[in-house]
Amino acid sequence: MNIEDKLVVVTGAGSGIGRALAQRFSDHGARHVVCTDLDAASAIETAALIGDKATGAGLDVSDEAAIESLVQRLEQEHGGVDIFVSNAGYALAGGLSLPTEKWRQMMEVHTWAHLTAARAVIPGMIERGGGYLLSTASAAGLLTQIDSAPYAVSKHAAVALAEWLAINYKDRGIGVSVLCPQAVRTNILGKPVVEEGKRKTNSNQAAQDGILEPESVADDCIAAIIEERFLVLPHKEVAKYFANKANDYERWLKGMRRFRERLRQSSKR
Repeated sequence: MNIEDKLVVVTGAGSGIGRALAQRFSDHGARHVVCTDLDAASAIETAALIGDKATGAGLDVSDEAAIESLVQRLEQEHGGVDIFVSNAGYALAGGLSLPTEKWRQMMEVHTWAHLTAARAVIPGMIERGGGYLLSTASAAGLLTQIDSAPYAVSKHAAVALAEWLAINYKDRGIGVSVLCPQAVRTNILGKPVVEEGKRKTNSNQAAQDGILEPESVADDCIAAIIEERFLVLPHKEVAKYFANKANDYERWLKGMRRFRERLRQSSKR
């Protein structure tokens, strides 16, 4: 995929990976970058950092109609979306005791928003001869997230959806990449989250192999899009962990239980 002269939409572009991606798309010659975020002011700030080749707007990705409206407007005003980046996300720890609504909200942001975007943009992309989807999932989508069941489940679903799209639409000109990093220096990493509604925590599970800068992760994503490579793994260790999981599931589960206990003991110190 050649990024030059393309119209790009990035969700969650107000900070972190989304902001870095929006800037990198512009650096690589995108015609225009539409920066969106639940926090409209932060999206507008990102667009201002880029300049005339970008605009910022508020967008709640859990609102299906809002995504559809945005895509329709861009079809009319700019001729259609060439690259759509479903990057918006957030953290919330907890498990079975979390209300179903909390699980539903995380699925809406981390999975259903990706589905809505694909439904909205793929028909037009096919008519114009092709396009590209980049989904931000997580290493949790290939492995797990010990302190957050809904995060692990929703990110697994995001990976599964990206796989299905890559299988079924490649021959129709649609490229797909899915980003699965561990810890990245973003707002999600820095904010404490509630575990089981009882205490505040900020699990360091994802930081065991180091914390990457958003700009480095964005560079990996751009390279993957240019190469049309599906899996984006900024933390190279994830490939080994994923292979270990596939090769011996029982051993992997035992290892994750031991890892969970080490994290618990470490948090008590």
